[in-house]
Amino acid sequence: MVSGDNERTVRHVAHSVGIERFVGGVTPEGKKTKLAQLQAEGHVVAMVGDGINDAPALAQAQVGIAVGSGTEVAIETADVVLMKSALRDVCITLELSRTVMRRIRLNFAWATGYNLIGIPLAMGVLFPVWHARMPPMFAGLAMALSSVSVVVSSLILNGYRPSELPQPEADVDVIVKY
Repeated sequence: MVSGDNERTVRHVAHSVGIERFVGGVTPEGKKTKLAQLQAEGHVVAMVGDGINDAPALAQAQVGIAVGSGTEVAIETADVVLMKSALRDVCITLELSRTVMRRIRLNFAWATGYNLIGIPLAMGVLFPVWHARMPPMFAGLAMALSSVSVVVSSLILNGYRPSELPQPEADVDVIVKY
């Protein structure tokens, strides 16, 4: 956690939400420098922010996430804009992006396998051995069914439901300022 707030506030918030590494009192340029340092160490960095002070760091991060109630500059700079100001949505966004990428890879593998088998069959690879051919209308139907299967597979994402996130401790009352 890298914040422009004072060290004491940052420490309290970090401990409240289980963040072990944190720095407070950081300038906008300092945030950008810290992100560049983490990237140089090989980390993939996401930045969540809402203010004009966060814009340089949002641009530096591999994934910039702006809170929807933030400033215009932060929203324009970010890659992702959360519509609500709930930090839980950051976790949901990351989980959803992983789910979508898994579905994309599955669809790609399915379509590649389908085409590796279907195109040679449509070309007549079996003709020299068994004198069997695939009529062009069946080849066209097979290709259309390939596209339909990928679309139907993608539509399964409509049923996505986020995992339950752990609730914060009952005695902790935290107001987070970005």
